[in-house]
Amino acid sequence: MNRNRKDIIIESLTGISVLLIIFIIISILAITIKGGWPNLSWKFLVEFPKDGMTKGGIFPAIVGTALMTLIMAVAAVPFGVITAIYLAEYARENSVFAKTIRFAVKTLAVVPSIIFGLFGLGFFIGFIGQNMDKIFNGGVMKWGQPSILWASLTMALLTLPVVIVSVEEAIRTIPVEMREASLALGATKWQTIRRVVLPGSVTGILTGTILAISRGAGEVAPILFTGAAYYLADLPHSLSDQFMSLGYHIYIMSTQSANVDATLPIQFATTLVLLLLTFSLNAVAVVLRYRIRKKAK
Repeated sequence: MNRNRKDIIIESLTGISVLLIIFIIISILAITIKGGWPNLSWKFLVEFPKDGMTKGGIFPAIVGTALMTLIMAVAAVPFGVITAIYLAEYARENSVFAKTIRFAVKTLAVVPSIIFGLFGLGFFIGFIGQNMDKIFNGGVMKWGQPSILWASLTMALLTLPVVIVSVEEAIRTIPVEMREASLALGATKWQTIRRVVLPGSVTGILTGTILAISRGAGEVAPILFTGAAYYLADLPHSLSDQFMSLGYHIYIMSTQSANVDATLPIQFATTLVLLLLTFSLNAVAVVLRYRIRKKAK
């Protein structure tokens, strides 16, 4: 009888927790949609900010966010997949090197995002960028300053653990029998990975990529020092240019705007755009995973 009461209490607490989380999510979405939907229009999406950022649109922030996440994905996904393949297929369980990599991945996963920003400022800009200017530009400052390249690489470091963990888990779900059958037919280790393991774990790779992009699109702290700009009258034309970001745009308007109340409609509308972008990426991932699994069956 006491056991049944404990089970009931645990189930009740679990149910209450789930309902509370759902209520919070619905409340956030309702407030954001209520404040942002009336101000969301085509002009808002394609115009530049104006009148002290109290009017106009968020086009440069959308473009900047898209470019940053694209460069971030190109930098993070290949390294994440290669590392996951090594840990799952080549590394021995008692390997000191593999244990060191896992420790580094776990450490990166819990480091505050602002630390990545400071690291990007010191390493990418202060060390790599300034030395590139000395070697290639005769000391003229081009790379030794905040830019979309350094911000993207900083975000790649931030999202790398997400990619590694997701891909490694997906690779480990492939049955050992499939690997053994491929090797028994004369395939090499790499041929087995390329033709059996990777095609079977493509959904996990896709999931890791989408999760990384979704997280990177909304982060602000890592790009504060490495490339985000308060306002730009033009779009970035090269990797050494600064850029505007949706997350940073919201932060600036809510904390440093000359008239915060006047920017509230833009804040809500920008937040709604960012949420829609994130939800769209996750929806695309769900649809692609479903289609790939259906095709595989």
